[in-house]
Amino acid sequence: MNGSPITDAETTVAQLRELVARFVAERDWKQFHTPKNLAMALAIEAAELMEHFQWLDQTESRDVANDEARRVAAGEELADVICYALAMANELGLDVSHAMHDKMRKNELKYPAGEYRGRWGDGDTRGKRG
Repeated sequence: MNGSPITDAETTVAQLRELVARFVAERDWKQFHTPKNLAMALAIEAAELMEHFQWLDQTESRDVANDEARRVAAGEELADVICYALAMANELGLDVSHAMHDKMRKNELKYPAGEYRGRWGDGDTRGKRG
């Protein structure tokens, strides 16, 4: 990797998948990257991300974005989650964009915007998000 900033707008999912695949291949880690192991690693990294927000109220959790050190630390954990998710896609031969679009179409049917706007679940009258 060079020193120039890399952004979402300049990087494709395919490039990220290749970045992960190359990293794994260079270390001969594919032998360990079974779907079971990747799923477990993904869950562990998600838990490490959650630690950055444990015990914070809603406002405090949003304030993490305004604290550079805390934002970077959370970003490192998020990157680990994404790396394992992409490794899982590589291992299972899943097209991430197709899977995301398909899932969002299903979510749109399951949670129509007119019915769920500002609510987080069935019958919830308290679950206002904002």
